Amino acid sequence: IAVLVIACPCALGLATPTALMVGSGLGAENGILIRKGEAIQRMKDVNAIVLDKTGTITKGKPTVTDVITFGENSEEEVLKLAASVEHNSEHPLAQAVVHHAKEKELELISVTGFESITGKGVKAILAEGAVGVGTSGLMEELGIEVDEEASSQKAKLEEQAKTAVYISYAGKLVGLVGIADEVKEDSKQAISELKKLGLQTIMLTGDNQKTARAIANQVGIDEVIAEVLPDQKSDEIRKLQEAGKVVAMVGDGINDAPALTLADVGIAIGTGTDVAIESGDIVLVKGDLSAVIRAINLSNKTFTKIKQNLFWAFFYNLIMIPLAFVGWLHPLLAEAAMAFSSINVVFNSRRLGKAKLD
Repeated sequence: IAVLVIACPCALGLATPTALMVGSGLGAENGILIRKGEAIQRMKDVNAIVLDKTGTITKGKPTVTDVITFGENSEEEVLKLAASVEHNSEHPLAQAVVHHAKEKELELISVTGFESITGKGVKAILAEGAVGVGTSGLMEELGIEVDEEASSQKAKLEEQAKTAVYISYAGKLVGLVGIADEVKEDSKQAISELKKLGLQTIMLTGDNQKTARAIANQVGIDEVIAEVLPDQKSDEIRKLQEAGKVVAMVGDGINDAPALTLADVGIAIGTGTDVAIESGDIVLVKGDLSAVIRAINLSNKTFTKIKQNLFWAFFYNLIMIPLAFVGWLHPLLAEAAMAFSSINVVFNSRRLGKAKLD
C-alpha cells in the first residue's frame, strides 16, 4: 500500500500545468498574452527573430515630409492629385498623404476606376487622364518615363529613411512625395538585447532596399530582406526554417498574418490589426518591442521552473519507493510524503509569479 501511495503521479502531473498556468498569468501582468501554451515552450528554442518594419520597429504612423514637383506643377496640385487617389486606400502611407492634404485644406477630386496594385501602388481615372501613385514598378507598368533627376531625388529621400512615392498624371511624372515613419523609442534597445541573447535579427519589409537599410542602421539590425510582396513574406519564413532556423515572427498588419501563422512562434503587436492578432501565438498588448525580450525571459523562466518541478517529483519517487518497498515506510507516512511532494510542486510554481522579466 505504501508503494502504491508513494508512486501516485500527482506531483508529476502537476509539474508542467501549474508552471504554465502561473507563467501565463505572469505574462498577462507584463502585457504578454499567451494564446497557445506550446508557444512558451517553443519560444525558448528560437534562434532567429524576423521583424516587420511598419508598426513593429516603427510607430506605424507615417507623415509626409517632402513634396517634390516636376515640370510646371505646384506642390498643392501634386499633393491634391495624390490624396484624391489615395483617399480610397487604407494603407498607412496612403492615409499619411490624405491627412497632409487635409492639413493644407485642399479639396479632393472625385476619381473613378480606382485600383490597388499589390506591392506597387494605386491608380485611378480623372477627367483629363489617369493618375498613378506608387513605386517605380508602377510607373513602368503605366508607361511613365522616370528621368535621372527624379531617380536622384528619390534616392536622396530613401537615404534619409523615407519612403518615396511617385505621382504621375496624364502620362507624365508630376511629382514625388517623401513619407517618414518614426522609429519606436525602445526599438534600438530591444534589438540590442535580442542580439546579446545570441538571436539573429532580420527585418522583413515591402519597402525598397535603401529605405529599409536606413531604418535597419538606425536600430542596429544587420540583415534586411526588402521589397517583399505581401504574399511572399511567408515564403521568406519558410526559407529560414528550411535553413535550420527556429523562427519567431513579429508583425502587426494584415499582410503579416500568413507569416505569423507559418513561423514557429508568431508574435502579434496588440496595437495592430485584428487579423494579425488572431494569427499570433503570443500577443504583445502595448505594442512595445521590448516586450519580445520579456516573452523570451518568460519562456526561459517558465521552463526552468518546470524542470525544477520534474526533478523534485522524480527525486521524491527515487528516494521514497525503495523505502516503501522494503517496509520502512508506513502507509500514513507515505500519504504525508505524497501530499508534501504535490504541495511542494504547487508552491514552487507559485514562486514563478514573483519573477522579474525585464
